[in-house]
This record gives sequence, structure tokens and C-alpha cells, in this order.
Amino acid sequence: MNILDQEVLLDLFHRYYLFFAGFVFLLAFVLTWYFTPKVLWVSREKDLMKEVNARSSHKMAIPPFGGVAFFLVLVLIISLLQALRTSPTGNHLIIGLTFLFMAGLKDDLVISSARLKFISQLFAAGFIIFSPELQLTSLHGFLGVFEIPILLGYAFKVLIVVALINAYNLIDGIDGLAGIVGIVISFTYALVFYSTGHPYFVLLSLCTAGILSAFLRFNFSRGRKKIFMGDGGSLVMGFMIAFLSLKLLVMKPYQPLVREGYTPENTLLFALAVLFLPIFDTLRVILIRLKNGKTPFEADRNHMHHVLLDHGLSHKKASFVLGGLNLAVIVLFIMLSRDLKSGGMSLVMLGVFVIVAIAFEALRKKALKRSRRENPEVAKQSRKDKVAMAGE
Repeated sequence: MNILDQEVLLDLFHRYYLFFAGFVFLLAFVLTWYFTPKVLWVSREKDLMKEVNARSSHKMAIPPFGGVAFFLVLVLIISLLQALRTSPTGNHLIIGLTFLFMAGLKDDLVISSARLKFISQLFAAGFIIFSPELQLTSLHGFLGVFEIPILLGYAFKVLIVVALINAYNLIDGIDGLAGIVGIVISFTYALVFYSTGHPYFVLLSLCTAGILSAFLRFNFSRGRKKIFMGDGGSLVMGFMIAFLSLKLLVMKPYQPLVREGYTPENTLLFALAVLFLPIFDTLRVILIRLKNGKTPFEADRNHMHHVLLDHGLSHKKASFVLGGLNLAVIVLFIMLSRDLKSGGMSLVMLGVFVIVAIAFEALRKKALKRSRRENPEVAKQSRKDKVAMAGE
């Protein structure tokens, strides 16, 4: 029996669907576990390490090439799944992943320009937004909006892909955070696609979760096995999450769930709940930077994970707290979405954003005051910066 034969694979897929899904997760996990030490060895042999700087949360140089293992595993598994021929998007997905991986790898090696990464993101988005499976023509009644023009749908999809890639890239600031949040998101999508009868996308979601689950073992390591996912990893995983998010948004209403009370008009808000942490943290940091007179692209230590670190939490604890927060928002949404239409759920999500924003702003200011008491030089420099800004 040739296991790579399409008929054989399709037969196994339909007869043992849950087993097949578990196998894909396990295969992604095992391959990532196998490839990552190889990448680590090459990185250390060639002294390809991420140096410590003023913003670093680490005290030693670490290889930033976890994305190499991510890319290899994704290409291998997506190529295998293409033998099923249940979706035409696999080849387009691989092309988009390649563009982003090369841009991210260049940044990890010698630093890429923001322009190059942005162009790569646009190219990657271009290879999936025209897929027949990802046609966005309706918002299903969200705030009274149903059909939308095709061109507007394309523009909205490009915005979603580019925004999510960058948002996921921005939360990759401490050990485990991007991995844990990515696992929460991909497992949630796997459950949604399973419940709505989209098996190919279940497998892609589980593949993403398997890769990130294996990666955590190395990302949390304190010894020579420690590795970062780097830009090559965060851009690739951000693209996978954006791809799965687009599929969620374009799905037709699933009648069994509609009969249970889940309304299609809440789909966009559900995606917002699933992607809460990367979206919220990105918006929050941009607003803080603009408020402080800086450009939205200027790096600082105002991310949510920085706030928790400044309050004494370890990387692992901060990552699990924020991953738990993302999961809590998803659960809250599911609990309320049966009883509320898009207008009411929009108010709920706005309330969640405001409450979390107020809480983290209070924590940030508290940490800043404590830092100024402990280090008077920091307070003096901060006052000088404010005077200079006022003079401008």
C-alpha cells in the first residue's frame, strides 16, 4: 500500500478522521522537536546569535532561528496534505510562507528594512486573498451590514493579513508568549472548523498548534537548548493565523450552530475575541507611543508582557497569564454570544478592551513610579524628555 497515493490517503482521511487529525498534530510536534536541535547546533557552530541590547529581556545571546524549523515542518505537512486535494489553497499558502520566511530570516541574520518586510507581507497576502475558498462578500449582518463589494472585500482581507502578521510579531517579546497565544488561537480554530465541517482547516490548525507546542520546550529552556522563533518564525506563524482567520470570516453560516443560537453576524467579533491579545496589545502600544509623541513603529517597553515583567513575574508566568487572559475572553464571548446580537456583543467587546486597558495602564504607571523611586536618574531623564517634548 502506497500511503502517499491520493486514493489511499483519502480513504484513511475519511475513515479515520479523528485519528488522522491527531496524527497531523503529533507529526508536526515530532518534526519540530527533531529539527529544532539541528537548527540550534548550526546556529551555535556558526555563532549566529541574537545579541543582548537595552530592550532585551535576556542576559545572554540566544539563537533566533526557530522559524527555520517552523517553515520546514509547515512545508512538509502542507505538501503531504495537498495529496488529499480537498483544498486548492495549499500551494498558494506555501508560496506566501516562503516570501515571509525569507524576509524574516534575512532580518534575523542581518536586519531587514521595514519596507522589505511590508512588501513581503503584501506579496504573501496576494497569494491567498484571491483563493476561491477565501472570497469575502458578506459580513452576515454585522451591525446591519450584509453584502460588501468585491474590491472592498479584497482590501479588507489584505488589511487583516498584514495587521495580524505584524500584531503576532509584536507580541513575540518574551519566552513562550507568542507560542502560548498561538496555541490558544489555533486550538480554538481547530474546534470551530471541526464543529462546522471544514476538515482541511482543522488539520492546518492542529499542525500550527503542534509546531508551537514542541517549540515551547526549547523556548522555555534555560540552557544551550534555548532558542527564539525570531522574525522568521513570528512572520510565518502570524501568516498561518491570518490565513485561518480569513477562513473563519468567509465561512457560510453553519445551520446546526445557528439553530443553537449562535448568530452569523457575530463572526467578525468572534475572530476579534480569538485574536484578542495580539490585536489589543498592538493597538494599546500604538496609542501609548502616539500619546508620548513617538512614531507607532518606535520600539519601547510598554507591551503588556513588559508591564508584567516589571511587576516581578517571570517570562513563563507572564506568558501563561496573558495566554489565560486571551482564553478567558474567548470563553466569555461564547457564553454571551447566544443571547446578544452584534450590537450588544460589540459593546461587550468594547467594555473588555476598556477594562483591560485601564488595568494595564494602572499597572504600568505603578511599575514606573516604583522604578523612579529606586532609580532617581531614570526619573530625572524622564523629566528632561518631557521638557524637550514641550519645547518642540
